[in-house]
Formats: sequence, structure tokens, C-alpha cells
Amino acid sequence: MAFITKKDRSKERFSLLLLDLEEHYFEQHTAYNLSSRGPVANRRSSGSLKICSKSVIFEPDDAVQPILKIPLKDCKGIATLEETVHNPFTESKPACIIIETKQIYLIKEENVVAPYKYERGETKVTFQLEAPGKTEDVVQMLLQLHRASCLDKQGDQTAMVAAILQSRLARTCFDKNSFQHVTEIPHMECVAEMVSPLVTNAGHICITDCNLYFQPMNSYPDSVVQIGLHSVKRIYKRRHGLRPLGLEVFCTENDLCSDIYLKFYNTKERDELYYYIATFLENHIVECTAESYMLQWQRGHISNYQYLLHLNNLADRSVNDLSQYPVFPWVISDYSSTELDLLNPASFRDLSKPIGALNTERLERLLERYRDMPEPRFMYGSHYSSPGYVLFYLVRVAPEHMLCLQNGRFDNADRMFNSVGETWKNCLEGGTDFKELIPEFYGSDGSFLKNLLGLNLGRRQGGGRVEKVELPPWASDPDDFLEKMRLALESQYVSEHLHEWIDLVFGYKQRGCEAVAAHNVFHPVTYEGGVDCDSIEDPDHKIAMLTQILEFGQTPRQLFVTPHPQRITPRFHNLSATPSLSSSELSPVSPSMESFEDLTEESKKMAWSNMNKLALQSCHKIHKEAVTGIALILPLNNIYIYFFFSQMTLKALSSCLMLPDDKIVVCSSWDNNVYFYSIAYGRRQDTLMGHDDAVSHICWRDDKLYTASWDSTVKIWKCVADDISSKKRTQFDLLAEFEHEAGVNTLDLSPAGTLLATGTKEGTLTLWDIANPLPLNQLTCHSGKIHQVAFSPDSRHILSVGEDSCLAVTDVQTGMLIATVHAELEQRCLCWDGNTVLSGGMSGDLSVWDLLSSKVIHKIPAAHSGAVTCMWMNEQCSSIITGGVDKQIILWKPEY
Repeated sequence: MAFITKKDRSKERFSLLLLDLEEHYFEQHTAYNLSSRGPVANRRSSGSLKICSKSVIFEPDDAVQPILKIPLKDCKGIATLEETVHNPFTESKPACIIIETKQIYLIKEENVVAPYKYERGETKVTFQLEAPGKTEDVVQMLLQLHRASCLDKQGDQTAMVAAILQSRLARTCFDKNSFQHVTEIPHMECVAEMVSPLVTNAGHICITDCNLYFQPMNSYPDSVVQIGLHSVKRIYKRRHGLRPLGLEVFCTENDLCSDIYLKFYNTKERDELYYYIATFLENHIVECTAESYMLQWQRGHISNYQYLLHLNNLADRSVNDLSQYPVFPWVISDYSSTELDLLNPASFRDLSKPIGALNTERLERLLERYRDMPEPRFMYGSHYSSPGYVLFYLVRVAPEHMLCLQNGRFDNADRMFNSVGETWKNCLEGGTDFKELIPEFYGSDGSFLKNLLGLNLGRRQGGGRVEKVELPPWASDPDDFLEKMRLALESQYVSEHLHEWIDLVFGYKQRGCEAVAAHNVFHPVTYEGGVDCDSIEDPDHKIAMLTQILEFGQTPRQLFVTPHPQRITPRFHNLSATPSLSSSELSPVSPSMESFEDLTEESKKMAWSNMNKLALQSCHKIHKEAVTGIALILPLNNIYIYFFFSQMTLKALSSCLMLPDDKIVVCSSWDNNVYFYSIAYGRRQDTLMGHDDAVSHICWRDDKLYTASWDSTVKIWKCVADDISSKKRTQFDLLAEFEHEAGVNTLDLSPAGTLLATGTKEGTLTLWDIANPLPLNQLTCHSGKIHQVAFSPDSRHILSVGEDSCLAVTDVQTGMLIATVHAELEQRCLCWDGNTVLSGGMSGDLSVWDLLSSKVIHKIPAAHSGAVTCMWMNEQCSSIITGGVDKQIILWKPEY
């Protein structure tokens, strides 16, 4: 209800909601109604005369009297009435405006919001302007608008009104006396419309080096709207009527409520303003991506509610546009029990199916009709979100919006939002009802469930008045209902399945064959790109199409084209800001699951939380060439470092590792071989000649050696540590071979040792199941060589760095690239904990990154005097060793 509570104008009787849809308000004049009825007959009534594109509206100063609305299409005549006075000694009477009409709407009589009343029959209404010199101009304006309203075709009417509007805007310009400071420098001026639910208001935009201004043509509701550019937090490009013309500006962290929504007349001006404002926002383009929010949500840093708000924002959903209002899912299916069991899966709706597919019998009937339907086919004749559905839920707090949408009437009392349980039942069983919910059901303001305004919403067939909404038996009052709805949304079950609903509404099941398979096909006009209104030449057809788009509802912009990853929930904590029912009901982790492993995890978290406090412990320059690998005997009593040109081996080495018995160090070489060195004797123990090009990287796990090579293969060899240490000639049996299309530069094993990630010289990341030589997922996530790949500790994500200076995060489950962070310089090596990254760059800097905000939170400049080429971290994450082309090795520790 942000669009209702944002600015309290409850004392004002007139609003743009009294206009018809797509109607424009041009100007207002202080005037007198000389045709008063009832007890004030024959007395003139003072007020304000509003000139609109389809009507004339008179708002009396006396709030008891009704507002009069005279539709121009019902007018038989509009003229100036000027009484001629023959006596030169008698003062002439001011000219009046006389309107002959067949119908008058009476609105807000006794200042009560109620369905409009009508006075039908031919009648004359006379108005006298306080400034009589403007009478002739007003009459000419009314005659012009009257001619437009009487045209036969709707398209011609709209075109003529649009021409009048543009002519009016062209004759005026932004009044620079409205500037906050005389020193402001204008950057751009244009015309646009300010958008609020169901209405738009035309005016002039001016943006300076300090402020964004909007000056309504009619000075309503204010003479100017001013927004400081340095206070802007977020901006979004919007579709309006499925056309890329909208721009929404937020100055607060409230994800629902914006400060202004503008609709431009062309995309070029919208984009110019967008990019100018964006220069005042730090990292705006990086922060506001679906992938960055996905990563935050997946790792539990934002709640389900917050994530859905972010996705709605990114998918063009706005509270200022009821045809694209934020959409939230029904998550509870039990509205009849006296107690709500959030640990019982049966209490929840199947989030993998759209509302229309939840009832099997109804779905079969819909599919039968779908199969017999000519192209373009659709399964559902109504949408899951539309202006009518939004106001169905909010009529008790937004009655004037409902009256505006339904031509001055409320809906039939039995079709109103009377009961949560009845509404859910109808969504399951009704032939044309497939609506989802809105954010208010998971908010903290339950006023939309009450009739606090005392509205007369009619009587139901049983005779009872429509009052407050009937709640489920498990809710004691609206506050309790909303609290339990929030708890359900943040529950373990929903957290584990919400990605399935996201696939339907924002993701890959929204369109195409996947949508058909998921029974998720709506009318083509609801989809972005489903219709090109600008290419429609017939004005009537174009107006009809735009009206259908606005009233029928629109599908969100598609954000994901591959399956959405599941949330990481093993130790999921409830993120709702509300009190919990009980700790046992919400936490999936019982105290008995706590272990020594958890203490180790806590120490790792502490180390990573202090990674921005890295302190140099010691520095050693003991090599003659670049350091290319680090291997340690634990504890840190010896350090074995292999470099580009080793005096010990006279081989060019690429990487190294220590076998578990700490007796053998294994080195990969650019000469196509892998060498095994005895630590005790300082000599080569064995050689594996298994590739046709340089061996770039090696890993070892459970008596298996993994070798990556520029010959485009990764090979798995049987490599028993005890056999090598015993000085026996080792038989290296080839267990598996993984083919690539380019040279493999790096590889990494998942912590469990079941998955393998590889990165090639052409920027392709491939995920393999160790037991299967076919790739599970493959994507090009870099535009050049990948230097390093690394699994997160929970194996949910893979981080890679490459020649293109990017850090890329890939989801293991779906193979989806979910975040890309651009670094100033190329990064060569890294360690990470799933959220925070420590990387070494070409310049010698060490950088600590927060992936959730895509920012460097700490940097150690020139840690090495040249590229950082390798990095090692101990299991507790408390010691780090780096090596570089400066031939140095440096030991670091985070300070606590």
C-alpha cells in the first residue's frame, strides 16, 4: 500500500482518480456554479473548475456538496453567455460558461467516498469564472476537446487529444525560478508524464547538476517536484504499456515506494536522463543485477521477502503501475485448520506449478480447450496479476482507485475480497481465477483486511454487509495473520522450493517449450515483445491493444533463462524481522547437530571476517625466477616452493602439491611431464609422461592424481602415495580422460571430491562428474584465458578469474553464471570462503572482495613488486602465503 501511504492527501477531495483512464487534466480556474440545486438553489456556489480532456469537473468549496463531473461526450452544447445591458449607467454582468448536457456525475456527496450518483436528463449548468477575462479562452478549449470526444473512432479521439496536449506543452517551458539554488546548471529539459496508479500527469522535466525537477502542466498536486540527485539510491528503467518509456527513481531503501515514476515520449530521452542520474550513484549498474541479488539470497544474506521485492523491481514491477504491480506467491494451502503447522509440507502450496495447474481436474479442462485453440494459443484466459486483482485485495484502503477503474462503481458484494479461505478456494477451483498475491500479504500493515474507512461496500446474498475480511481459523486478528504469513514465506519449506516459483514467473519456464511443459502459458499480449504497439497503423486497433495491455495485466520481464539455483538451506536461519513462533519451529538445525566441526567453521568465519586486516609476517627472496607454486609440510616447519626455473630440477614448473605422507612433492611441468620428488633425499623419485603438451595444473585426492594440460585434456591417474614413497617404480594407471575443445589451464576438485571444475585458455568453464566423462555444465564465462577456478566450501558455487579482469561466480546446480565482478586489473590467483575473496593481481596488489556488494573492501597495494602468481591458505584460514614474479614468498596473517 505504499502508493496510498506515501503522501497523505486525505483532506483533498479532488484527485486525478476522478478522471477516466488515460484522461488528462489541463488546467483549473476559480469559479462559481450558478446552477446550484437543493437548499442552496439560486445561490452561487464557489469552487474550482477543472478542464480535462474528457470531462469538466467542478469541486465546490463546501465539502458537503458533491463534486460535479460532466462528460464532454454527453454535452449537446458549450457556449459563452454574455448578457447585453442597454442602460449605460448599469454595470454589465461578467460572461458565463453555459454547458448543456445529458448526464452529470455526483461524486463524494457529504464528502463520503461512495459509488458515483448520476443525474440523467437534459439540463443546463452555468459557471462564472472569478477571472472573467479568461472565459472565452476556456470556452474555446472546451469546444476543441468536445469536438475530440465526439469523433466516431476512439483512435481519432486519442490522436486529437494528444495533439492538444503536445501543443499545450510546446507553448510552455520549465520555470527556472523553481530552482533550489541560483547557481544550478541545467543539463537537460524535456516533456514527460508523472505516473501514479491508474493515472498520469503531463509536465516538464529539468535536470541540473544538483536536482531533478518535474513541473506538472496543471500544477497538481504540487507546482514542482524536486529530487536531489545525491539523495538518489536506485533508478530503474521501466516498461510502460510494454514499451521502454518509463523511469523510476528511489531515494530511500524502501523497495516498494519510489519518489517519482516518469513516462517519457521517446526512449532516447529516457535513457539520457537515466545515464546522467546513474553517474551520481556509486556502482549502480553492478549492484542492481538479478545475479548479485541471487547470490545474496542463495547464501542467506537477504530474506525470501527481500529477494522477491528485488526481482519484482528488476522485472519492471512497480506499485505505481497497477498493470505491473509486484507479484508474490500464495505459499500456504491450509486456510481451515485452527493451528498452522509450518513443519508439515502439506500446509504449503506446490510452488513448482502455476496456480492454474494446482487443480488436476480443472487443468485437464483447460488443456483440452488449449489443444483445440487456433494460434496463438494460451492456457489461461486471465492473468495472475492485473489492476483488477490488485484492487480486489486493496479496495478497503484504496476505494477511489477501484471506483476509477470500474467507472464509479464497486464490484458486486459477493465478488469482493470477503474471505482469505474463499479466495484461495476460488483460485483452486474457479474457471477464470488464477491470481497470485501481492506484497501486502507479507507486510506489517493489516489495514487492507479491515474496513477502517467505514465504506459501504454493499450486502451479500445472505444479507450481511461487506466489512472486514474473514481470516483463517489459525489467525486471531490481521496482525497475527500477517505475522504467520511472513513466517510461512521465510520457512524451511518455502526456502527450499521458492526457486521453482521463480522459474515460472521470472525464469526459464516463463516462455517457450518450458512454459508449455509447465502449463504456464498466458495470452501473448501479456508478454514483453508479444505485441509491437508502435507498428500498429490502425489507431483504433492500437488503442484497443494498449487498453487490453493495461487492464489485462502483464507478465514480468524475464530475468533468468536457465534453471534458478536452489537456496542453501542446511543451516538456514530465519531472516524475518518479526518475532518467531518458537525457535524449534523455525530452525532446521537442532542443538544436537552442533559439533567440533562447527567450532572449526566458526574459526574460519572469524578469520575471513578479519581478512581485511592482513598483516605481513615475513618476506623471503630465495628464488632466481618467478614463484609458480607453493606446497607445505604441516605444520609450517618447511616450505617447498617451485618456480619458473628451478635450480634443483632444471625444469620449468607450473604447479606443485604435497602428498599426504609429507614425503613426496609432486610438480607439473611445461615440458609435458609430472615429476615426483623425494623430500628426504632431495631428488626425483618418479616421472609421469602422460600428456602431449604442457601440464598446467594438478590435484590429488584419495590416491588419484588429476592432471590438466594444454593438449585439451584432463586425465585421472591411479597414484598411491605409499607406493611412490616406498621407492618402487610406480604404475600410473589411466582411470579417466576428459576431452576439451581448448587447452586446459586450471582445475579444481569439489571438497567432497565428486565434482571437477576446469578452465580453458579460451575462457570456458566446464563442470564434470568424476564418474562420468561427459560434462554436466559448460559455459564461456570469460573472454580470455581462465587463470584459476575454485569451488566454494559448500560446493554450491565456482569462482573463476581470467585474463578479462573479471571474477565470475557460477552456480554448480544449474551451471548458471550468477555474478560477474569487473576488477580494475587482471587477477591471477585467489582463495575464497563463498562470500569473501582474497585475490592477487597483475600489479602485485592483494585485494579483499565482498562478492555480495561487488566491491573491494580492502587492498594491500604493491604487496609484490610484480604479478602475484600463486597463493596458499591453511585449513583454518589463519595463514596465507603468496608468491610472485618478484621471486618472493610472503607470509600473511589476519589480525584479530
